[in-house]
Amino acid sequence: MANQQHLEIERKFLVKSFDPSLASKSFRIVQGYICAEENKAVRVRIKGEKGFITIKGKSQDKGLSRYEWEKEISIAEVEQLLHLCDGGTIDKIRYEVPVGNHTYEVDVFDGDNKGLTIAEVELSSTDEAFEKPSWLGEEVTGEAKYYNAMLMKEPFKNWS
Repeated sequence: MANQQHLEIERKFLVKSFDPSLASKSFRIVQGYICAEENKAVRVRIKGEKGFITIKGKSQDKGLSRYEWEKEISIAEVEQLLHLCDGGTIDKIRYEVPVGNHTYEVDVFDGDNKGLTIAEVELSSTDEAFEKPSWLGEEVTGEAKYYNAMLMKEPFKNWS
């Protein structure tokens, strides 16, 4: 099992409209948070046919970047750890959509966050140029209410 450790740099957008046929692949993600605080989060996730545990640090650069450590674990281990999570789980379908030199991850949420669709693009630097497809809406990078950990505490269905 490989460990992954790096500074994650990404931009996040609402999605105006989305055509799943644009995706090169898609998979279901079910995840929960063992710890979800302002400065750190510990997440367990089933992503398609694999399991992961991820630790994220405090957001920097107005939400553009933060430390991330991730390790693959078995789905059975994730299922056991999900029992430690507060507030249930996040359930979504992730679509990977190639656009120019980047791949957007478009998350179509289900359950308590049904109706919310968010796209993220990972960058190699905070000032890297990237193509913005017409289906992108407002940028919400750094807006905490759109973080998955916050969607557990205050789901989209409760927004007015």
